[in-house]
Amino acid sequence: MNVRKTMSHLTQQATQRVATLLAFSAAWASTAAYAVNDLPGGPAVRQLNMHPAVTQIAEEQHWLHWFMMIICLVIFVAVFGVMFYSIWKHRKSVGHKAANFHESAAVEIAWTIVPFLIVIGMALPATKVLVAQKDTTAADLTIKTTGMQWKWGYDYVKGEGEGIAFVSTLDNTHRVMSNNGGPKAGEAPDDYLFKVDNPMVVPVNKKIRIITTANDVIHAFAVPAFGIKQDAIPGFVRDTWFRAEKIGDYHGQCQELCGKEHAYMPIHVKVVSAADYSAWVAGKNKEMAAKADDPSKVWALADLKARGEKVYAANCVACHQATGKGAGAIKALDGSAVVLDADHAKQIAILLNGANNGAMPSWKALSDTDLAAVISYTKNNWSNQTGQLVQPAELQAARK
Repeated sequence: MNVRKTMSHLTQQATQRVATLLAFSAAWASTAAYAVNDLPGGPAVRQLNMHPAVTQIAEEQHWLHWFMMIICLVIFVAVFGVMFYSIWKHRKSVGHKAANFHESAAVEIAWTIVPFLIVIGMALPATKVLVAQKDTTAADLTIKTTGMQWKWGYDYVKGEGEGIAFVSTLDNTHRVMSNNGGPKAGEAPDDYLFKVDNPMVVPVNKKIRIITTANDVIHAFAVPAFGIKQDAIPGFVRDTWFRAEKIGDYHGQCQELCGKEHAYMPIHVKVVSAADYSAWVAGKNKEMAAKADDPSKVWALADLKARGEKVYAANCVACHQATGKGAGAIKALDGSAVVLDADHAKQIAILLNGANNGAMPSWKALSDTDLAAVISYTKNNWSNQTGQLVQPAELQAARK
């Protein structure tokens, strides 16, 4: 009987192991189906080394990486080689006996001076690069980058393009794709979760100073190909710089754990020629002039709702869904007591300040008109036919 039980138990274990192996194989095959190509200026498939450098600082960082690696490897081989050789050569089994001796001044001087010289040899080139990294003087262009849950705000504060400002957010199609369990097999774009609606644009071979700060929690602005990573801290201003030597698209991500949507906060920097940059500046200025709204303007409900639909599609639909029903911890807007409430201040406060400990981020980076439009849209869409209208002036007053 015991033999039968043992055999049954062994058979059950074997079956479980086969099932585990099949599940692993299926998972591996599923992963292979989503395979993408290398993203130029971004991560590469099976990447082991650092990103290809497109700035002098990044090249020097790569050189330092290998320089330090070689020194550490030589020290490792030398120390452990001598140690293992001594253990093997002077083992007790071949008749060696432990020596009795007191301290040696020569040895102590040697093991103090040699490491000191090694540290100095490593510190000098590292310090040179570190000092160069912090030299943000004489910049051709200065851009303030503001980290927000979960997007970046770019303000061109000095140089060609001064006055341009916009928000850069993960492309909504990628967010929807992620919410639905990821792209379908064979349909994963190479820039999956790296595509944004408004990339930062800079001219090639120009020194770009990046000033970082944040509106809510600590973020970090990092683009590996440029060799830059600078924390963006609320209430503080930090800076870094880069000079891209090659035209192209370069990608990074927020590198601080800034909340539940940390993975959806990509950075896209487009490096273009001087002529193309001037053309982009001209186009952006025209675009901003067209979007400039007088917050005191009184809107009709139909016009405000039409604009709000576009704002909702660009910023809100990924979480609250096109149906307004929400999902999981995301609260529904359709039938929401706050949305239906005639007291507009409640919904305005949520959009300006966020809610639920950051689960609902602040959208104060949007204009008064855009916020008024999206609130009016939610109050008059789906089953929410309140007829209520929120004017931009209400948002302007609430910000004070």
